[in-house]
Amino acid sequence: MPWAPAIAALLERFPALRAVGNTPLVPLTLFRDELPDVAVHAKLESLNPGGSLKDRPVTRMLLAAVAEGTIRPGQTILDSSSGNAGIAYSAIGAMMGHPVEIVIPDNASAERKKRMAAHGAKLTFTSAIDGYDEALRRVRTLAAADPEKYFFADQYGNANNWKAHYETTAEEVLAQVPGGAARITHLVVGVGTGGTVTGMGRRLKEANPSIKVVIVIPDTFPGIEGLKPLGSPEDIVPAILDQSVIDERIHVTIDDAYDYCTKLARQGFFVGQSSGAYVAGVHRLARREKRGCFVTLLNDVGERYFSTRLWD
Repeated sequence: MPWAPAIAALLERFPALRAVGNTPLVPLTLFRDELPDVAVHAKLESLNPGGSLKDRPVTRMLLAAVAEGTIRPGQTILDSSSGNAGIAYSAIGAMMGHPVEIVIPDNASAERKKRMAAHGAKLTFTSAIDGYDEALRRVRTLAAADPEKYFFADQYGNANNWKAHYETTAEEVLAQVPGGAARITHLVVGVGTGGTVTGMGRRLKEANPSIKVVIVIPDTFPGIEGLKPLGSPEDIVPAILDQSVIDERIHVTIDDAYDYCTKLARQGFFVGQSSGAYVAGVHRLARREKRGCFVTLLNDVGERYFSTRLWD
């Protein structure tokens, strides 16, 4: 991954983090017969060492904190997560010698909970019925109550989150898509923290202002793990989310996500529900547009959801 010099120097101390990023861009041929004038390319983010896209922003946020001196020896790394960022924090925190505490809804998959615990993280649970925003409220309360104990990474408000995607994910896409920026017509992703759509959207639109950025929006409940609905006035909007880069929103249900996970598995791509939601959004958009070059992300791996009804 390309970093500012002060951050790059830290990779000598934490060499395993050199494996973050530079994931392959793979063609998805799921719709080729139906839509011969549509090309779909997806970044295979499960090949990051922590198994998901979240390795990118968490690596940058924590290395930047070390470089800037905002995290002190012995402080507990604290944040809320639906699971994948929690795994990244847990693994990288252990590597850096910091305890980690993750506030997480209690309906997160058992596999992700066990992975975080394996790295030594402490898990603090909130009720899934209260929505993911309850985890956000709880983590802010914890951070405010004991600022000496905690380094609150705050992935929803930390600019290093979106910068990771601006500098790495988007740059890799521009280099990997045949024809580069001039070829890409659409980016289809979702909103969790807002880092992906903000960073990638800004960089791709700089390279080609005609690229359309489309986000998938789930229902509030049961929802789709890792994605925010953003459909109600009371929904917490991530501070780093740049809504000006968003051109369109597409509603996707949990059943849509499960359906496309199954379709992808039949083609050899075993992914989690947010990835299925993205591809569902791509297909709906592609059927309307009939042609174009669509870029999306396969965020993580399907094994993290065996304990959910995704693969029942």
